[in-house]
Amino acid sequence: MINFLTSPSTLITARCSTGRVMVSIGLVAALGLAAGCGTEPTPPPTGRVERGTVVTRVSASGSLSAIKELNVGFPKGAQLKELLVKVGDRVTPGQVVAREDDFAFRQVLNQLQGQLNAQQALLDQAINDPTAAGAHDTLEQARQVLAATEKSVQAQLQADETAVDQAHRQLDFDSFLLDKAEQALRADQASCAATGGIPATPATPGTAATPGGVARTGPGSGPRSSVGVGPTEAGVEDPARVGPVYAGTTGTGGANGSGGGAGGGNPACNRVATDQTNVVNARRTLLTDKATLTAAQQRLNVDRASGQVSIENARQSVVTAQNTLVSAATNRPFNIDQQVALVASIQAQVANAQRDVENTVLRAPVGGTVSVINGTVGEFLQPSSGVSPLAPGSTAPIPGLNGVTSNSSTSLGNPATGAARPGGTQFLVLDDVNTFQVVVPFEESDAAKVAPNQKVNVTFDAIPDLNRAGTVVSVAPSGSNISSVINYYVTVVLNEIDPRLKNGQTAQARVTTNEVDDVLTVPNSAVRKRGDQSTVTVIDAAGNQQQVRFQPGLVGDDRTQVISGLREGQQVVLRQGV
Repeated sequence: MINFLTSPSTLITARCSTGRVMVSIGLVAALGLAAGCGTEPTPPPTGRVERGTVVTRVSASGSLSAIKELNVGFPKGAQLKELLVKVGDRVTPGQVVAREDDFAFRQVLNQLQGQLNAQQALLDQAINDPTAAGAHDTLEQARQVLAATEKSVQAQLQADETAVDQAHRQLDFDSFLLDKAEQALRADQASCAATGGIPATPATPGTAATPGGVARTGPGSGPRSSVGVGPTEAGVEDPARVGPVYAGTTGTGGANGSGGGAGGGNPACNRVATDQTNVVNARRTLLTDKATLTAAQQRLNVDRASGQVSIENARQSVVTAQNTLVSAATNRPFNIDQQVALVASIQAQVANAQRDVENTVLRAPVGGTVSVINGTVGEFLQPSSGVSPLAPGSTAPIPGLNGVTSNSSTSLGNPATGAARPGGTQFLVLDDVNTFQVVVPFEESDAAKVAPNQKVNVTFDAIPDLNRAGTVVSVAPSGSNISSVINYYVTVVLNEIDPRLKNGQTAQARVTTNEVDDVLTVPNSAVRKRGDQSTVTVIDAAGNQQQVRFQPGLVGDDRTQVISGLREGQQVVLRQGV
């Protein structure tokens, strides 16, 4: 940011992104310095969610036409309950002149209001449906159960594998002990036989005595072990060296001093029986070890299969929970949209029923004198639908014909056929109306929104500073082809005049078709629509932006009604150039 005065010699303050520099320079140098500085990004324009009035309007151009008489009546027929004027009375714009019995109309309104409340409750239920949130919690719980199951199965399998490994080690160790016991037995048997003793069992073929009485058997002469465990590896002393030591005498055998001569025997012969018992016990232990190993391996296999089943069941629970969540999340927006449509439909019916109730009160759309009243209190009135035929080349009605607003008996020199009563089917006729009406053709989609008694704002091309209020009197029941476009003529009566107004002037009529007061609203330029979804970009207290979906109601000229999804006071981003 650069701030400077217009004087070239004035002190210039320059602030760039790299810091702040204060120097005394000329205006040209200041402009050069400004060009070298970075510019801060312009924040987006914003608006607020606030309470207010939402108004919808349709507009079209037409022409002013001076009027002399005006037919006034009720849009729907009912029993006349109250008549507040008499023929000859002068009325002012907006004055109540009569009332119909509104009982039947209110009953219809109450019935539709009840249906609207029911549909609104279903909409609120759909918006606040906890099914999706519950499905999400269920999915998280299923995932936790799966993780716990996998952890439990893994721990059990590790314990089983440890048991199998321990059984293997025990089997190897006991195999080693059996080999040593058998080796000791063979050695003692061989030593005993070599000295002339009677061995308990035949000597093993192919064995040979060695000095010290230790026999070597087979290739390598080592003990049998599945892992080659020896005395040092197994951590035990050699069983062949365990036992009492006998003093012997040297004999002819020469081995181990146990030659069997007089004066002593061979101690090996005394150990043969013990060696045999040791071998039997070692073999029994080995069988037990094998059974233990087999049982441990079977337990490992069973726990592995059972654990896999438990894990797959837990995974199936996760899949089921995931499907439930997807289904709930997918159905929720469609359920909401369906209820929004139903609420909108009932709201339209309620609005029509409300208007029917309001139309039971007849107000004078303009000031004038009551010239005709067709009806008395207690009678059932017909809907007002008659119009006044106009004389050729004139805007005045043809007197004396059915539906006219005068009780004259002749017209244009021809005798009248005789109207059944003054005013034809019209309930009330205002005469000598000193004002103008605007006849405006509305394109058919706009005309569908226009109805009698709606407020109108009228402006004039010839008088730009003039603005007048008006009231819709009627809408043409059939369309007219104007430049290959179907239009419906709408008659608007001005509630006040101005001396500058002249017959035939061009007028712009803006009809208020709908209006809701004291509702939550958001600027139209903040709303973004994609399909049936409406969103706004909300700025929180920290300056962060987030897209928020909301349920819109009535869309006005500049603001949109908010039914749900936003709260009062929220700041929203406005689209630029809209």
